[in-house]
Amino acid sequence: MIERFADRPYEVFRCSLYTFEELNEVRDQKTRDERIYEYFLSEGKFSPNVIEAITRRLHDDAIDDALGTLLHRWPRECRVGFMGGSSVKRTDLWYQHVAACAQLLARNGYLVITGGGPGMMEAANLGARLAAYSEKDLSDAINHIGGAPGPADPCYVERALDIVARYPKATATIGIPTWFYGHEPTNAFATDIAKYFENSIREAGLIALSQGGVVFCPGSAGTRQEIFMDAAENHYGTTGFVSPMVFFGRAQYSVDTHVYQLVTDLANAQYKNMITLTDEASDVLAFLKAHPAFKVAEVEPQPRPPCPR
Repeated sequence: MIERFADRPYEVFRCSLYTFEELNEVRDQKTRDERIYEYFLSEGKFSPNVIEAITRRLHDDAIDDALGTLLHRWPRECRVGFMGGSSVKRTDLWYQHVAACAQLLARNGYLVITGGGPGMMEAANLGARLAAYSEKDLSDAINHIGGAPGPADPCYVERALDIVARYPKATATIGIPTWFYGHEPTNAFATDIAKYFENSIREAGLIALSQGGVVFCPGSAGTRQEIFMDAAENHYGTTGFVSPMVFFGRAQYSVDTHVYQLVTDLANAQYKNMITLTDEASDVLAFLKAHPAFKVAEVEPQPRPPCPR
């Protein structure tokens, strides 16, 4: 059965997560990541045949297993997600803020988890990866990669790999990208990469795994969607836990938009005190420490009354 699926550019039955080096391995002038994405498109991104649909799901289930094994090393309350805009340039001031915040959290024992792409996700993975290094080292790293500010730059990957080589003592940080957004490059700074075909599984899992809290950085429509997904999970306690929500960016969430006010207005008593808004990395750390996730009491199902006849 395994031999039957050997012609695919991806391993159906994986036993581990990806590394950036594996995804970036070049063959026939294309990386493994690019070959898998092209195959994904050619075999029907939205409507694959039944065999292809099954093999993608088997692959994603194997990624689930590998990710679960890795996450057992960290307590639930230490797993923190960072979400934000993928189009933010490396030269943006908020790129620096997010990287510094992630570095601070990783130094204090938090595992930083992101969507594994560019922009704010890359900033958080970079900051966490360099937790063992100084703030100046992080600043120098950002200045270096800023010479190739976005994925369209021909030196975008090379600049990132320079930093990986320059600072070899990497602190663990996870990226969870998807081939659904194959035009977005997987960033080089996540030490472990859980890459999925199915975006809905990936997005729901990313929020559910971040039980220590989610830091919402400046972003646009995709970030808004994730905010309300997280709010709904807290509202109904669907994962069994209520986790803190940190809006990192006052202008973005209370001036340019009113997302923070809307979320707090809609929040029920269960998580109303688990939401904050700040521009300061130290405030993010303090809030997460003071508001650990808590388990939701299970509601016993009520017996259905007999049907009157």
